[in-house]
Amino acid sequence: MGALAYEKALETGMDTPAARQETDREALDSVVIRFAGDSGDGMQLTGSQFTDSTALMGNDLATFPDFPAEIRAPAGTTFGVSGFQIHFASYDILTPGDAPDVLVAMNPAALKVNLADLKRGGLLVVNTGAFTPGNLKKAGYSNDPLEDSTLDAFRVLKIDISKLTLQAVEPFDLGTKEALRCKNMWTLGLMMWMFGRERESTVHWLRGKFAKSPVIADANIAALNAGHIYGETAEMPSGIGGYAVSKASLAPGHYRNINGNEATSWGLVAGAQLAGLKIFLGSYPITPASTILHTLSGLKNFGVVTFQAEDEIAAIGAAIGASWAGSLGVTSTSGPGVALKTEALGLAVVTELPLVLVDVQRGGPSTGLPTKTEQSDLLQAVYGRNGDCPLAVIAAATPGECFFMAIEAVRLATKYMTPVILLTDGALANGAEPWRIPNVSEIAPFPVTYRTDPEGFHPFHRDPETLARNWAIPGTPGLEHRIGGLEKAKNSGNISYDPDNHHQMTKIRAAKIAGIADDIPLQEVEAGPSEGELVVVGWGSTYGSIAQAVRTSLRAGLSVAHVHVRYMSPMPRNLGELLRRYKKVLVPELNNGMLVKILRGEYLVDAQALGKIAGQPFKVAELEAAIRTHLER
Repeated sequence: MGALAYEKALETGMDTPAARQETDREALDSVVIRFAGDSGDGMQLTGSQFTDSTALMGNDLATFPDFPAEIRAPAGTTFGVSGFQIHFASYDILTPGDAPDVLVAMNPAALKVNLADLKRGGLLVVNTGAFTPGNLKKAGYSNDPLEDSTLDAFRVLKIDISKLTLQAVEPFDLGTKEALRCKNMWTLGLMMWMFGRERESTVHWLRGKFAKSPVIADANIAALNAGHIYGETAEMPSGIGGYAVSKASLAPGHYRNINGNEATSWGLVAGAQLAGLKIFLGSYPITPASTILHTLSGLKNFGVVTFQAEDEIAAIGAAIGASWAGSLGVTSTSGPGVALKTEALGLAVVTELPLVLVDVQRGGPSTGLPTKTEQSDLLQAVYGRNGDCPLAVIAAATPGECFFMAIEAVRLATKYMTPVILLTDGALANGAEPWRIPNVSEIAPFPVTYRTDPEGFHPFHRDPETLARNWAIPGTPGLEHRIGGLEKAKNSGNISYDPDNHHQMTKIRAAKIAGIADDIPLQEVEAGPSEGELVVVGWGSTYGSIAQAVRTSLRAGLSVAHVHVRYMSPMPRNLGELLRRYKKVLVPELNNGMLVKILRGEYLVDAQALGKIAGQPFKVAELEAAIRTHLER
């Protein structure tokens, strides 16, 4: 303790071990914390509030919420464990971390599911109040792990959080069940003390959240403060105290915390504004895409119309109808929903209407792993329709990038009169990061021009540069026309069964999509040499893990580069030539090898697949090991 702090402690009577912990915090460069508990324990809320506080503290961060698939699994079982991992640091970080330094386990099931991931010597915070014989049995423990050697490899902080929460909220006369719901706030208060986070943002959030139930707000705030006070005053076991992670050096600007679904929603609205269009979302709730519908439904002031349809087919049908009427039609879903929308998606292709389909990928096939992340819709997005049915497919790499790729989806859809599929996934949708708010005035607008001149009009008259057909709003005098799923004559728009005409129209639609390659950036190397021994090719949410693994490998002197593809169909013009500069091509994907098939087919390169289909992102260590293995072959 410094001299001035020591004198102040003497004056206030606070010369205690706890006071010394408060002023003598151990400095850390980065920390990975995982909150884990029953799905009713509020772990997602706890993690998100800790994240918001951390963002306000100026740290760089990345998060990974991990939801149970069951809507309400029996309390205390491993099936219902919910987790939230946050990695925050004083430097630029790219992933939510391979393994937690700190695990907060609210019950035996949370301990059972997550203990194997905790680093040896890591800090384990356990709610002893939940370790009852019944809960131990439901979690599959024959012995109490708090009493045997199970936890010997870790620093353990045993606290009866349930009891202390009940004591903290006793003045508010809540029932036991309602009172115990505050234990996540008590836990949050303790962790905020331990890592020097401020509580003001959470207090403000609680006041707003429970504005109609001020007693509930006060109880949660009391629990939050009680957890913080416990950290300040309790005698902590040896090796456990307060920690400090200094601010990260981020580029100047205004930042906010953002997840991928929020960024996608705002990007769609920004894209519509830049195109001068109203936006219509036709959607059906499906994990993990539902919050796009929730977010856009709150943006009516930007001319957004949202329609929660009775099913996936009705949702895309309504969106196509909106595009036919001159608005920007959008539909959002996940893999099973894309399957249901496929016929209507083909209709949008043959009618050549602008449409944005956001596919937030999850584990498959069928309902698969609805709350886990995967990248297994790529082949479905690129090829999964009857007939020769090409469209544009793009993919975002980070939560913040979802904003810009959503704008790009709108630009391509309206400029080329085509459906565009924007691929994200569960890790991007729910994961958060600090996002520097862009100056939208610096983004070039791309206003849409409708056809209004009836002279020489037919619906498939095309722009000679883009091959996009003209967009005529129904009801425009002199521009009466029809479109539909049947093939149309190239020079009139009338229904045609002529085989030569069908051949020509199929070729034109394909050439239109292929021409998009002239309107997108050339592929760049993210890191590493422009030629050499090995290039690691990724797409989508694998960006952070690959980038960190390549960075580490480069520092170790290895000849490795990172290429990340964002335009999946058509691909950048120079991608094939770029890949052929390397002796070996490694393609890590959260699927059983999809991009690798496309690269082999398109460019005849000997790309090697590294698939992971576990519902979890790649760990950096997994990719570092794969890089070394491929370089040694």
